[in-house]
Amino acid sequence: MSEYVVKLPDVGEGIAEAEIVEWHVNAGDTIVEDQVMVEVMTDKATVELPSPVAGVVLSVGAAVGEILSVGSPLIRIDTGEAGSANGDTAATAADTNTTEAPPPPPAAPEAAPAAPAALAPPAPEAAMPADGQARPTTAAPAVRQRAKALGIDLSTVAGSGPDGRIVHGDLDAHLAHTGPSPQATRMPVDDSVDEVPVIGLRRNIAQRMELAKSRIPHFTYVEEVDVSEVERLRGQLKKDHDDRFSRLTVLPFLMRAVVVAIRDFPQMNARYDDENGIINRHRSVHLGVATQTAKGLMVPVVSNAQRLDLWDSADEVSRLSDAARNGKITLQELSGSTITISSLGALGGIVSTPIINYPEVAIIGVNKIMIRPVYVEGAVLPRSIMNLSSSFDHRVVDGADAAAFIQRIRALLETPALLFMT
Repeated sequence: MSEYVVKLPDVGEGIAEAEIVEWHVNAGDTIVEDQVMVEVMTDKATVELPSPVAGVVLSVGAAVGEILSVGSPLIRIDTGEAGSANGDTAATAADTNTTEAPPPPPAAPEAAPAAPAALAPPAPEAAMPADGQARPTTAAPAVRQRAKALGIDLSTVAGSGPDGRIVHGDLDAHLAHTGPSPQATRMPVDDSVDEVPVIGLRRNIAQRMELAKSRIPHFTYVEEVDVSEVERLRGQLKKDHDDRFSRLTVLPFLMRAVVVAIRDFPQMNARYDDENGIINRHRSVHLGVATQTAKGLMVPVVSNAQRLDLWDSADEVSRLSDAARNGKITLQELSGSTITISSLGALGGIVSTPIINYPEVAIIGVNKIMIRPVYVEGAVLPRSIMNLSSSFDHRVVDGADAAAFIQRIRALLETPALLFMT
C-alpha cells in the first residue's frame, strides 16, 4: 500500500487557513483524479478542492466546521502503488502509521416477522360523550386524530359510514355546518429546539459583521430621491435596446451616480487601515454589490466601475450575481472593493441601516421605489420615490460631508442627463 497525504493548499490571496464546509468523500470511498474531495471556506469564498491522485480514501483530516491551517493534512489516500508518488506530500512507511479502512457497519437487524393474517386490527374505539352516556359511534384512528386537531366532539357527529361509522366526509360536513372550534385555530405548542451550526459562509458573515460593528462607529443618513426621470429614461432605453441580454434596472444608474459623485468626494472611495492609522484613498472605483445567495450574503466587486457605461454595468452585475449564486465566483471577484452598494430590491423597505463592508468607510443602501403624491410646481403629482439609506465611518467621514455626498447623488439621479455630461 502507498499512502498519499493531501495537504490543505494555499488557495491564493495570502489565505492562511480555511474551514471545512462539506466533504464529498468518506473513508473507504474509491476516488479518481480531479474528483472533488471537499469544499473549504476562506474569508473570501467557498473553494472546491479536487483530488490530485486516484485511489481509496483512508481517512479525512477534519470534521465539518473545523478550521485548518495551510499545509495541514487534509485527506489520506491509498494509491495502490509500491512507492511514494510525491516526496513532499506523501508519507513514507518509516514515518507514517497507515490506517486500514474502517470495517463496514454491522448489518441492520432483520425486520420482525409480519403479524399472522388471522390477527385482525383492534376495533375502533367508541366515542364517549361528556354526559357519560356511550353512543354507538365508531371512527378510524386517522379520523379520530383529525377530529381532535379540529376540536370536534365525535359524539356530536352523525356517521354516514357502515354501521354509523364516522368518516372524513362527516367531519367536513360538520365543519361546514358549525365552523371550526376556537381550539382548532390555535397554534400547537412545540418546545423542541433546532440546533443550527454556524459554519462556512454563515460563520464568515457573522465574523465580518461583528468586526465591522465593533470597530467602526457607524452613522446612517437617509434621504428620499425622486427617480421618476430615471424610470422614464430606463423605460425608453429598454424599449430601444430590447435585444440586450441584461435587464436594465435602477442599479446601473446609481452605480454611475456614485462614480460621478466620488470625483467631488474622494474620501468616500477609501479603505481605512485602522491598525496603522492610514486612510487609503483609491483613484479607481471598485464597487461592491451586496448579493443574496442561498448560502448567505456575498459582495462581488465590479472593478473599475468608472470605465463602464450603463449596459456594461448591468452586464457585469448580472454576471457576478449569477456566479455568486451558482458558487462559481472567484476570490479575485470578491476582493478589493472600495465602496459598496446594498439593495434588497422590492424587499428594500422604506429605511434601513446598512453595515459598512469593513475596511471601507461608506455603504449606500437602496430602498424600494414607491409611487407617492408629491407637490410639484403647484400641483400634486404621482412620482416614483426611492429612499437612500447610507452608513458612514464617523472616524473618517464627517456628517456634513456624508450629507453633501448623498445630495450630490440625489441631484444626479433626479436629473439623469447629468450622469452623462461629466
